Amino acid sequence: MLRILHSLPRTHKLLLLPVATMVTVLGAQKIVTTYQDVQREHRTLDTVVVPLEVDASPGLPSLSFQRSPLGDAIEIASQALDATRRPMPLANLVDGESLDLIDTASASADGDLPLALTRPTTSQPEAGPAEAASMDTLLDRGAIHMAMVVGTIGSGMLDHDGTLLSDATSYETVTDEELGLFENGPVILEQEIAATEPFVPEWQTYTVKQGDTFAVMAQNHLGMGYSEVMQLLDKLPDKNALVRWRVGHSFDYQLDEDGKLLAMRMMRDARSGFLVERDDSGLEVATIERTGEASQRLFAGTVSGSFTRSAQATGLSNSEISELSRVLGKKLDFRRDTRRGDRFQVLVESDIIDGSSFDPRVLAVQYEGERLDLTLVRNASDNNFYTPDGESLDPAFNRYPFEGSYRLSSGFNPSRRHPVTGRVSPHRGTDFAMPIGTPIVAPADGRVEKVANHPTAGRYIVIRHDNGYQTRYLHLSRPLVSRGDRVAMGERIALSGNTGRSTGPHLHYEVLVNSSQVNAMTVDLPENKSLSGDKLVAFQRQAQPLLATLQSGDTGTVVASRHGDDER
Repeated sequence: MLRILHSLPRTHKLLLLPVATMVTVLGAQKIVTTYQDVQREHRTLDTVVVPLEVDASPGLPSLSFQRSPLGDAIEIASQALDATRRPMPLANLVDGESLDLIDTASASADGDLPLALTRPTTSQPEAGPAEAASMDTLLDRGAIHMAMVVGTIGSGMLDHDGTLLSDATSYETVTDEELGLFENGPVILEQEIAATEPFVPEWQTYTVKQGDTFAVMAQNHLGMGYSEVMQLLDKLPDKNALVRWRVGHSFDYQLDEDGKLLAMRMMRDARSGFLVERDDSGLEVATIERTGEASQRLFAGTVSGSFTRSAQATGLSNSEISELSRVLGKKLDFRRDTRRGDRFQVLVESDIIDGSSFDPRVLAVQYEGERLDLTLVRNASDNNFYTPDGESLDPAFNRYPFEGSYRLSSGFNPSRRHPVTGRVSPHRGTDFAMPIGTPIVAPADGRVEKVANHPTAGRYIVIRHDNGYQTRYLHLSRPLVSRGDRVAMGERIALSGNTGRSTGPHLHYEVLVNSSQVNAMTVDLPENKSLSGDKLVAFQRQAQPLLATLQSGDTGTVVASRHGDDER
């Protein structure tokens, strides 16, 4: 029977599954009943003989394996099925219709066929006297299970090696209550997620509108009280960031579950800002400093008119032109030395943040003029400019103690006579007429020896420099250093004024060599600070790519990374 079932197409196997199941149920029932009889009579299983009718013949071909009590039982079930002569209406089944398995079988009391197979019903009527001779026999559960296994193998749902095929299934369901699920009640997924999901604050953006004030906005949108707003303003390094708002300016903030300010981030520009965060002690303020990517740009131009306007025509910003003028001004007099047609190239480095340029720095400059040719490169180790040979622009001692150009109102003259008395009244310094409040800078490195007042000299300062020279500054309006302070070349030390016995605002400047006044405009000053040895080698290695960029002539963004980072 199994061989026949295996040889049939898959569709026929599914249609014959109920028939195979019914046959194996009867056979399994016979096996179980026979085994029970053997146990009651204390006989061995191999001596059991199952009688058959004389004219009975198997309705299905016999199995190929050796006969055994199990095989005999299956053959008896086949004979019983064949004897019924009841055609099964399998051809009448349509797609989607199901078949019910039998769970009872009955036969007439005298043993004559036919045999009755019954589907399960919810209730059975009580048997009357006329039906006593033909009682239904409830099939044993073990026999039904054995029949299900044999039927599954026979239908092709289980391969010979025990592998379950793709259309295998089960016919009995187990409820969730039997498995012990939902012992604590049903779980509603949405409610469980809502109960355990933590609060995650989100960044929001507020844009300043016309008439907005931070105090009112903070109370309406940030859940802050007036006293807390005042405390926050006191902690800010720059109160104007929140007090002087501009329409359209925006900032980001976070609120907690109660709608109170948790964090606030406000940028003054693309580079700097501050961050406010709430902790256990209240609101704390921290500054934000963003570092950008260093970018280098090469500008080239020709002098036509003033140098400043010519530099602006190349695209240089005002701050870049100011630094360029300061660098070139140490060797170049823009009024006397520049000529129309002079060419210049400038390599500038700046930090790019969100498309904006910050902290521009002149790295190198080349000036080719009718009266002067000059090439300068910034040294990364000290930020001073040198020629390609390492010669410094900054002398060890500056000639003038100020930046810019001011009129010399009275020069050094030891034989000067007083205009009224006619007597010799030496003038042992150099006077420069300048407005009150003009910055005065140290001409060289040194240390402040004295800061004092005098009826004639007014407020004055004395500095002793590292090379042994001394300088004096008279008629000041306000000193910016104190006695004992260390000062560097170019550092502001005071503001000019008109104190003491003076006929007008000016600076009286003296240079002393070996404690004697000398003419500050003609005295020999110490030589400049040039590079040598390892410092010169390191500088020239750093300057090489910068000089190559100057000579390339390719204007625009030429280098995307900073040169000489390793030496800085």
